[in-house]
Amino acid sequence: MIVDVLKAFAIGICASAPLGPAAILVLQKSLSYGHRAGFYTGLGATTIDTTYATLSIFALAWTQDFINTYEYTIYLIGGPIVALLGASMAFKDPFRKLKNGNPSRGASIKDYAEAVLTALSNPGAAFVMFALFAFFNVNAGRSGFSVLPIILGVAAGSMAYWFTFSYIFSKIRNVIKMSALVWLSRIAGIIVMIIGIALLGEGTFQLFFNKV
Repeated sequence: MIVDVLKAFAIGICASAPLGPAAILVLQKSLSYGHRAGFYTGLGATTIDTTYATLSIFALAWTQDFINTYEYTIYLIGGPIVALLGASMAFKDPFRKLKNGNPSRGASIKDYAEAVLTALSNPGAAFVMFALFAFFNVNAGRSGFSVLPIILGVAAGSMAYWFTFSYIFSKIRNVIKMSALVWLSRIAGIIVMIIGIALLGEGTFQLFFNKV
């Protein structure tokens, strides 16, 4: 069991590491508002990663069928959400509070909710979780509370990653000029916007292709 929990911890780190929309959102929050805001945003991504881990253990086959069936719907709904979030990141000034002498506004439930919505819009993350469970050969063939340590291991690995990620970038912001921070935030927002538009385009293509 201890080995499987350690593997689950590694899975949580590996699942969080790819630079997707959630990671870019955590980066922007860390640069804009500090460590606590960035980490709280990362907890939103951790929630979805842990959910996917739970589904991987209890309902792997059903979850894959569900995502395959409704993938384009998820894209059509999630794409605009991610694009609008990216536009907000790109065109507003997230550093106005820094200029007013308030370098960190702390954590906000909005940060957490934005990360949850962003992570949910990327169903491919579920397949990443499935692949990681297979790669690490975790013995998930358990039932009831016996799987809880594995689920908690994934959550702990993800939280450890986001804590470190947000901490590093919240410290970097203190040595970077304000103008550079603004442009980094805008670039991050544009990247998120492009990802959202790509998701919407993919969903539209799949919808049209399935009807033809």
